[in-house]
Amino acid sequence: MLWSLLALLTTASGTVPPFQLVAICFAIASAIGAISVWRLGTGLSVFRQPIQVWLLGVGGLFGYHFFYFTALRHAPPVEAGLIAYLWPLLIILFSALLPGERLRIHHVIGGMLGLTGAFMIIGGGDAAGGGGGFLAGFEINSTHTFGYVSAGLCAIIWSGYSVLSRRFANVPSEVVTGFCAVACVLALVAHLLLETTVIPDTTGQWLAVLGLGLGPVGLAFYVWDYGVKKGNIQVLGAASYAAPVLSTLALIAAGFAQPTWAIALATLLVTLGAVVAAKDMILKRRTPSDPT
Repeated sequence: MLWSLLALLTTASGTVPPFQLVAICFAIASAIGAISVWRLGTGLSVFRQPIQVWLLGVGGLFGYHFFYFTALRHAPPVEAGLIAYLWPLLIILFSALLPGERLRIHHVIGGMLGLTGAFMIIGGGDAAGGGGGFLAGFEINSTHTFGYVSAGLCAIIWSGYSVLSRRFANVPSEVVTGFCAVACVLALVAHLLLETTVIPDTTGQWLAVLGLGLGPVGLAFYVWDYGVKKGNIQVLGAASYAAPVLSTLALIAAGFAQPTWAIALATLLVTLGAVVAAKDMILKRRTPSDPT
């Protein structure tokens, strides 16, 4: 639900360059984590983690955003978005490599249903007021190869980060504070090297930037870290396809997009996919020894 507000708040934030926006948002995200660390009284000792934890966390958070924005710079947004949004399905597939996890056919079916729904939203064109139908305007062009590769790396990095985080389930989510702080510095360096600074013009734009840092590019990273470490990772992967659907619904509610039949069908497919992937959880029964 937090990630579903990303497109709306980004649209409302004006013309702030991507890496500048990411740097500001990660600074806010770091403040959220710092407050949590202070309230829990864990102190700086929580950040004394093995180097592989830091490489995974910083590489996941910054690497995803770096290659995502690189993809948007070198490929049309529809194609880049479709390729980048393979990450939930990759999470489902990669989860089979984790100790104690089993990949079943209903997990894959659920992921494919969600992927189809996401493709209808991202590639439909109608949701944003454009023309055409399902995958309208989608065309693979060899001149955009660098952008396509960047989008693919984006999907691999986020899915890899999410699945590998499971192997560090004992690392507290407060460590994400440090990941965000380092990612903030890296994004700031990228901004200074690649972009021109733009200051938001209105109070509304500043509030949108603040909202991004508090939600989609802030608190979302902490709850996602907890989810992939403690939850059913296959179900999380399938359910993640709700993000583009909810995002489109939020844009419609705010007047930035128009409702279409494709959105209704995509909502149904994503919901069905999540239910299919969660079949084991839904059908799970209490054991006879359970007094409840």
